[in-house]
Amino acid sequence: MPTPHDTPLPSPSPTATVLRTTTHATKLVALGIVLTALGLLILAGGVAMLAGAGGGGAKGIVGVVMGLVVLFFGVLPLVTAGKSRTLRVSLDATGFWLDNGKDRGVIRWDSLAGVGIHWSELGRTAKIYSLEFFPAGPIDPDDPALWHLVRDEEPLSPDLPRLRYRFPFAPDAREELTAAVREYAPQLWLGETQRAPGHLGTPDRKGHARRTGGRTA
Repeated sequence: MPTPHDTPLPSPSPTATVLRTTTHATKLVALGIVLTALGLLILAGGVAMLAGAGGGGAKGIVGVVMGLVVLFFGVLPLVTAGKSRTLRVSLDATGFWLDNGKDRGVIRWDSLAGVGIHWSELGRTAKIYSLEFFPAGPIDPDDPALWHLVRDEEPLSPDLPRLRYRFPFAPDAREELTAAVREYAPQLWLGETQRAPGHLGTPDRKGHARRTGGRTA
């Protein structure tokens, strides 16, 4: 469980493994631009078919839907990259640290039941990755630094909570994160699991805003 808000939070160890989020942000921006452009092209094609009507109505609807889906997956990396530019992520013997430049949070190894990597396909060649943290007990869904990582999904087993942490990362960080988790918390490592496309999901922004009086940043 993350350190309570009113408790002074220590810093990561000087020897902690630091994830190179700035490099990953640049690659996410490139991916986001490509997907956004592709989505706009598909969307424009679908709209053109609908405007032409005739026998292209059904194909136009499919094109619009596909364009919107691709646009969504194009905007997602751009949003993640924007946050990554001020993000500092590190792992040490205590846990997984995240500092967004304003708030700092830690997911402690001793609060978890397991850690693994999930991935899903994006198109025919690309893959989306995330580091999954499965808590052994209740967590704070509104932690200032960690709330946007929280997802509500089926737990590893019925006796564990539904809420978990999900940290999306660039594919080239896979080996680095795997090695760090296996170094600091080998007993928690669950390996890699393939999920259905679009597995990243989104944080509960409306719920968080309601519970915190409108604070979503």
